[in-house]
Amino acid sequence: MSTHDFVAIGLGPFNLGLACLTEPIAELDGVFLEAKPGFSWHPGMMLESVTLQTPFIADLVTLADPTSPYSFLNYLKEIGRLYPFYIRENFYQLRSEYDAYCRWAAGRLSSIRFGHRVTSVTYDEADEHYVVRSVTDTGEETEHRAPHLVLGTGTPPYVPEACRGLGGDLVHNAGYLEAKATLQAKESITIIGSGQSAAEIYYDLLADIDTRGYRLNWVTRSPRFFPLEYTKLTLEMTSPEYVDYFHALPEDTRYRLEGEQKGLYKGINASLINDIFDLLYAKTAGGPIPTRLLTCTELREAAYDADRGEYTLGLRHWEQERDFTLVTQGLVLATGYRYEPPAFLDPVRDRIRWDRHGRFDVARNYSIDVTGRGIFLQNGAAHAHSVTSPDLGMGPYRNSWIINQILGREYYPIEKSIAFQEFGAPEGVIA
Repeated sequence: MSTHDFVAIGLGPFNLGLACLTEPIAELDGVFLEAKPGFSWHPGMMLESVTLQTPFIADLVTLADPTSPYSFLNYLKEIGRLYPFYIRENFYQLRSEYDAYCRWAAGRLSSIRFGHRVTSVTYDEADEHYVVRSVTDTGEETEHRAPHLVLGTGTPPYVPEACRGLGGDLVHNAGYLEAKATLQAKESITIIGSGQSAAEIYYDLLADIDTRGYRLNWVTRSPRFFPLEYTKLTLEMTSPEYVDYFHALPEDTRYRLEGEQKGLYKGINASLINDIFDLLYAKTAGGPIPTRLLTCTELREAAYDADRGEYTLGLRHWEQERDFTLVTQGLVLATGYRYEPPAFLDPVRDRIRWDRHGRFDVARNYSIDVTGRGIFLQNGAAHAHSVTSPDLGMGPYRNSWIINQILGREYYPIEKSIAFQEFGAPEGVIA
């Protein structure tokens, strides 16, 4: 058993950033528990030449501490790639490069415990500490105690209800690369999804359509292929002022906006949309190719025929209100991720605040417990903190808040106002 100031559970980029930012704070002792044997970030989508949708300055630490030795630029300097990155003149690092950077940072930290799967969290009323029990990959049971928890378990892949328990070898985009060879051996492949991952997979499979000979379908519920909104005034919605404004709105209003704002962080890079069109144009120069892009189309039902190795998808064009069927051998679900409260929290559910929709009631300071400073949440709070919740660039900002709350004082300066625009109605008369 060991006692700490905080225990962080899960090690995605957000908790990894917290580990980097707390490492130099001598008065703060934290431990980070991760079930995997090492750091990995969306390994199934490490397509060659694919970049992040946020610029390199949105690394683990820079927006909280530009002098941190755990910055992306310092990583490039150490591995001898700083000048090539400079000459490249592109703000957006490769996804594989970002993953390697995170693994580099994780390898320099003493607070991380890989191979620790958390099994339960309880609360000791006597000393007001949470007790985190885990099992290591060697079967050893461990126990860590702390007055504060930071949840960074991430968002698991979402499988539509129609496809749950369906059978066959359908794949979520999280496992795409591992399944790619099997998919390309089939006569037909269908991608279901509307965002960046669906577009990346479609482009990747389209590149080989004439040499492999499969039919390729892309089915999206969206009325068009929405580009990620990335204009500068729109980006001001990832600002302290917008978080303040959004969090203060009534719960029902926040939930409505959560659904309306998906294009702000779930859209497709405009350059990729153009690349897809250009590739389609080039591929069809010699005649039609077997591919279809179906918009306004939602998946209603699905069945799998094991003898034929085929999926039959019941689809509906929601603008025309017409139903139709699509038969495919390969099925890729680029249907995103949805946060689910981890089961290990069940013993302390009564210490957690819940909103009327049954989700975490996340305070402005990112806490979810009844004391307002005991359990903090990374990501999973778009319903309370808007588009800033999954945004990599807001990770250092949120971690600055969490460190502030645990220490009881401001260690990293927290920006209060950076936006030119006003998000709420002004008071009084405007002259």
